[in-house]
Amino acid sequence: MGARRFLPLAVVAAAVVALQLAVSAAGAVYYLTQVTMAAYYSLVVLGLCLLMGYAGQISLGQAGFFAIGGYTSAVLTTLDLKGLSGTAALAVLSRLGVLCQRQDLYGKEALSFAPWVGLLAALALTCLVALLIGLPVIRLSGHYLAMATLSFGLIVLRVILGTALLGQADGIGGVPPLPLAGLRVTGGLAWRVQNYYIAWALVLLGLALALNLVHSRVGRALRSIHGAEEAAAAMGVDTARYKMATFVLSAVFAGLAGVFLTHYNGGIGPSEAASMKSVRYVAVVAVGGMDNLWGALAAGAVLNFLSLRGYLGSFDDAFFAAILILVMLFFPEGLLKARFAARRGGRARERP
Repeated sequence: MGARRFLPLAVVAAAVVALQLAVSAAGAVYYLTQVTMAAYYSLVVLGLCLLMGYAGQISLGQAGFFAIGGYTSAVLTTLDLKGLSGTAALAVLSRLGVLCQRQDLYGKEALSFAPWVGLLAALALTCLVALLIGLPVIRLSGHYLAMATLSFGLIVLRVILGTALLGQADGIGGVPPLPLAGLRVTGGLAWRVQNYYIAWALVLLGLALALNLVHSRVGRALRSIHGAEEAAAAMGVDTARYKMATFVLSAVFAGLAGVFLTHYNGGIGPSEAASMKSVRYVAVVAVGGMDNLWGALAAGAVLNFLSLRGYLGSFDDAFFAAILILVMLFFPEGLLKARFAARRGGRARERP
């Protein structure tokens, strides 16, 4: 990754620091809670931007992958294993160092899997499910792929609502903090600023990975697939492999965001797997520009923050649905990308 490509990342990092200092100086640190949550949702948007804008594949199942990551970690870190006391299985797990003592919602001692185990298991399961789903559906395109991924998301939601272990309609609460290099991913007030930086550091890492990918040989192959898949295949590009890899990577972005946000909120509910969540992610990518990672990040941060603060009121879902329709009708290249293009065009006309 060239030095010039690092400069915008440094600018974003400086903006993140400046925002925290500004809200702290203004005595409005409470805003950081929603900005932190918006960062995790923006990570999902970045993965979807890779899939839609570069591989040319639309997915309405990102909320399903987000839920798989969050629920996997939530179940493993809240499941009380004390009932297995004295068994060989518990002895083996203890020797492996994958268990930890914690207090449940009622203050009683419980024995569960360590949060880092939940994180790794969530990412592994997300990858596995993405591979199993991707093998048959990645051969589809257009509205057929959209319907297939939407159906996957609906299946995930129904499994959650029908499974007692997953909390059904109540979700899972009491999820412990996730230790991370001396810090903790938690929504506690004392950790608000630290978690703000953890979230945006994760987003910047994801953005750096995505930028490095799109400017590499893989990125050029993805662009050729998006532009003319049959021509790319004729030139020797393994279109199926590249599309599958991008599909899995976008799912991992969503699953990782699900894990971190679940530990940050201390729980997760079935609304995170709702199909409208997936529509929101698509709408945000459309606003930022299908092949514009910077625009997707900006749109994801701003729109999710407005939603989380409740500025959209009861018209929250209607707003995202309407904005998706409007962008598709009038700004198919993306609202932010269209504005930048218009500005560049105006400057070009001003030149003698």
